[in-house]
Formats: sequence, structure tokens, C-alpha cells
Amino acid sequence: MNQDSKTDDAARLAVGERNWPLRPKAGDLIPASRSPGLPVPASPVKPTSSRRWWLRIALALVVVIGGAGASYYWWQRLHPQLPSGIALGNGRLEADEIDIDTKYVGRIAEILADEGDMVKAGQVVARMDTRDLEASLKKSQAQVRQAQRAVEEADANVTQQESQVLLAEQQHDRAAYLAEKGFQTKEVMDQRQQQLDGAKAALSAAKLRVIEFQHALDAATHDVELYSVQIADNTLVAPREGRVQYRVANIGEVLPAGGKVFVMLDTSYVYMDIYLPTEDAGKVRFGADARIVLDAYPNVAIPAKVSFISPQAQFTPKIVETQSERDKLMFRIRVRVDPERLRGHAEVVRSGLPGVAYVLTDPAATWPAALQRTAAR
Repeated sequence: MNQDSKTDDAARLAVGERNWPLRPKAGDLIPASRSPGLPVPASPVKPTSSRRWWLRIALALVVVIGGAGASYYWWQRLHPQLPSGIALGNGRLEADEIDIDTKYVGRIAEILADEGDMVKAGQVVARMDTRDLEASLKKSQAQVRQAQRAVEEADANVTQQESQVLLAEQQHDRAAYLAEKGFQTKEVMDQRQQQLDGAKAALSAAKLRVIEFQHALDAATHDVELYSVQIADNTLVAPREGRVQYRVANIGEVLPAGGKVFVMLDTSYVYMDIYLPTEDAGKVRFGADARIVLDAYPNVAIPAKVSFISPQAQFTPKIVETQSERDKLMFRIRVRVDPERLRGHAEVVRSGLPGVAYVLTDPAATWPAALQRTAAR
């Protein structure tokens, strides 16, 4: 019985596999939305792109307005409302740059200073190779000694010729005395006269040789002085007290005449150039009182004086901020820090620091309390 039931099950499985439907084709599929009685899930609603753009624009406006407000607040803090009679302009603190160059063609033999070093006036900062000049100097010194001996010899010859002239004059006088008494012939008298004339001519020639040798001695002496000056000029020194800003060349480099070795800052000449419109520049006077306030030290006002007013207007440089966009043509004004105040503070002078310069356009105007207080300090 069990055997028969197993056979019937196998037969039913075989018949079921043959009747199993095939995979549906693409055309036989029915969308769920068109199928009656089947639930359809709702698709999520995506935010529109216009809403995103409005959010970005609003955020950008908030950032711009906030930055403008912060900038205005900072500007008002650094540059408070000024009374009438005072003009201001921004610029950079500068010090005069001095190039330390070679005077002659040569090779750098020694570097004695570097960037950032403070140097004194007359301090040696570099030396050039002067071996060829030293050899020429020794040669000229030998020529000087030779010329001195020639002059001494010529002087001795003059002394000798003077004695010959004296002897000739004595012989001539004796012959003339005897000729007057009738004890000397005219022939002997003529001989004595010729001897005297020859001695005088020899003396004149000896004196001329002394002058000639003296000129040769002077020429040799000038050569010594020339080579000495050239050797001294090949020793580069700082012309003023200040700081070495750049070292352009190095040991062993061969430079042409005028080759740059160092660029130094003259810390005794510190200034700031500002640009003012015609309305303010026309009221500024030479020597007018001024104050410089650096961005790095907003609580310190540096006393200064107006030392230069440009006679010609120019277009506003890009790095200069103006109070009005209409201020296209400006006049350059230079305010210089008093050198006496800089004395003893050369090590703190730096070039390129941005700041603001305040200038009195009305001599009767007074400084605000903040500028007066910091100036006194």
C-alpha cells in the first residue's frame, strides 16, 4: 500500500510541473495603479529648487550685512569722529631704502652683515677682493721711492751747477780786473765769459730736471692715492644707521660696477605717504602737525610733521581707501616722524606697516583727547 501511495504522489508532482505557468511577459504586467482593489504607496514630495535658492540668497545677505556692520563698527572704533580741521588718509609706514653697491667690478671676498642686522654709520658690511689693486699699490709705492731718489739726485746736481757758476763768475771777475790793468788778453776774457754762460745754462737745465722729477714724484704719489681710494671703496660700509633689509649677493659672486649687495633702511627717515582730495590738500601746510596711528598699535599716536605736498594731482592708487568714490584725483602728502623721537628706537622701526595719518588742515584746530594723550606718552 505504501508503495502505491508514493507512486501516486510522484505522478501528481509530474503533472503539476507541466501545468505550472511560464514567466509573464512585459506586455502581461498590469500597473498597480490600474489594478482594482490594490493599495498604492504615496511617493514623497521633494522640495522645489526655488526654495533652496531663496534660502541660499537669504544666508548670503545675512553674511554680507553682518560683515559690513562689523567692518563699519571696526572702522568707527579705529577712526572715531574727528573735529573739523583734521583730515586723514591711510597708508603704510616706510623708511628710506639705501642701496649698498659696489663702485668697481670685483668679487665679493667677505660678508659681515645679514638681513635683519642693525648697523651703525661707517660699519663695514662687506669686502671685495682687492689683491690686484694691492699689487698695483705696491708698484706705485716703489715708483714713488724711485722718483724721490731722482729728485734728490737732481737737487744735488743743482748744487753742483751753482758751484760751477760761482767759480765761473770769480774767474770772469779776475780776468776783467786784469784786462783793465792791461795784464790780460781779450782772448782769455772771452774764454771766461763763455765759461760763465755755460755754467749758468747748466744750472738752469739742472733746475728744470728737478721740476721734471718732482712732477714724476707727484704722479707716482697720485697713483698711490688712487689705488688707496679704490681699495677703500671696495670695503663696503653702511652710510647711515639702520637695518639691513635685504642681502642681494653672496660670497664669491662677481659683480659689475654698481652691483647691489645690500638694501638697508634708514631708520632716521621714517614717513607715511597719504592721499587727500583737493578740498583737504589745499589746506595742508608744510610743517603742519600730524599723527600716525598704526593698525598694529591702535592706541599709540606717533607725532609727525608734513614734509612734502605733491604739486600735481594723480589718480587714486588701488591700495588707498577713500571716503568717497568721487575722490578720483588726489594729492600725495608725506608726513615724516621727527628724527629726534626715532633716536634710540631704531630697532623697533619696521617698514610696510599699514596705518592712518591724521593731518591738521586748520592751525587753530586741536587734537582729540585720545591723540593728545597717546602723543604725550
